[in-house]
Amino acid sequence: MKSDYIILSNKPLASRVYEMKLSGDTTAFKAAGQFINIKLDGKFLRRPISVADYADGCLTIIYKVVGAGTEQMSQLKAGDMLDCLAGLGNGFTVMPCQSPVVIGGGVGVPPLYNLTKKLIKQGQNATVIMGFNKKNEIFYEQEFKALGAKVIVATADGSYGEKGFVTDVMNINYDYIYACGPVPMLKAVNSIAKTPGQFSLEERMGCGFGACMGCSCKTKNGAKRVCCDGPVFERGELLW
Repeated sequence: MKSDYIILSNKPLASRVYEMKLSGDTTAFKAAGQFINIKLDGKFLRRPISVADYADGCLTIIYKVVGAGTEQMSQLKAGDMLDCLAGLGNGFTVMPCQSPVVIGGGVGVPPLYNLTKKLIKQGQNATVIMGFNKKNEIFYEQEFKALGAKVIVATADGSYGEKGFVTDVMNINYDYIYACGPVPMLKAVNSIAKTPGQFSLEERMGCGFGACMGCSCKTKNGAKRVCCDGPVFERGELLW
């Protein structure tokens, strides 16, 4: 669905990571893990950004500045208007379990915030594992804790929390797994995961709604498009 959003705020959270709050129609969002595709002046392709949280009339996105497009986004101000395709992709399905583990790496963390909110609301004892390279990249630790989740932070250089990767701190009890992050992280998580789960893939996208086939991935049921068949897939469906 095409929607115009007004920027309410756009502030830095960590090293080159920003949080943007938007006002507009959120009725297209049905599940945690969906995304928006943002049109930027002077750029041919829209920028797909996962949604961290949504409520009536308010949308929160978190993005990392990695190129010209996201650099342009970081310069936008409150009151600016954004042309977006909203409610894209298939999100996470909240499963009936007791002790899920939610694992995010870097900018794979944001879509897990709304998911964790839903898990806690259903009375599940969620543990959130967040992985970053170093301390100055960490964001939303306190926000996840405020939801009532147990939070474990791992940094590759050991500058904060547990030293190592998310896989180094997965020796906990859990009965389902949700994960979002770069493919190497998801592959590593998949190799030691003990339960069924859902993985959200990060992928470069052209159109964002399934027309260009540029973000296809391999599954047991053939090639699927991350933008519209995903980005969330059942763990057992993916071929690594």
